[in-house]
Amino acid sequence: MAKVYLETSFFSACVWERRDHRSLARQDESRRWWVQQRKLHKLLISAEVIRELSDPRFRNRDEALALTAEVTQLPLTDDVLGLARALVRERVMPGPAEQGDAMHVAVSVVHSVDYVLTWNVRHLANPNKLAHLRTVCLRAGYVIPNLITPEALWTEERS
Repeated sequence: MAKVYLETSFFSACVWERRDHRSLARQDESRRWWVQQRKLHKLLISAEVIRELSDPRFRNRDEALALTAEVTQLPLTDDVLGLARALVRERVMPGPAEQGDAMHVAVSVVHSVDYVLTWNVRHLANPNKLAHLRTVCLRAGYVIPNLITPEALWTEERS
């Protein structure tokens, strides 16, 4: 069973009220993934996902947080923070290191996650950043997970 870290944008897409074509397509894909795929993977989050979804400015936070209730939370250790700081220092991820994209990547790397599921294609599921991310993580002794959008991770159910 693959370990899948669900980044904040996945939960956000499941519950947002946006009505533009791209947002509706992402919402549909995220909801279909949640219904059809979640039992086929070991789902993971971190306290950073909870912190971001708990922001009072996030309109559908209760609905989004309810989705996280059945997901295992990975600890934010000193190793996670150290890698997050390296990612920001090496300009792989935007700062601050103690929160946001750097923390999502660091927690998934340190805990040997197989996939990071995200709609953040600017900083996370961005093929143009992979070589730099891989280099920084390898220097620190880590292998990076696959950073992908929900539509790219579909597993066939075994009978």
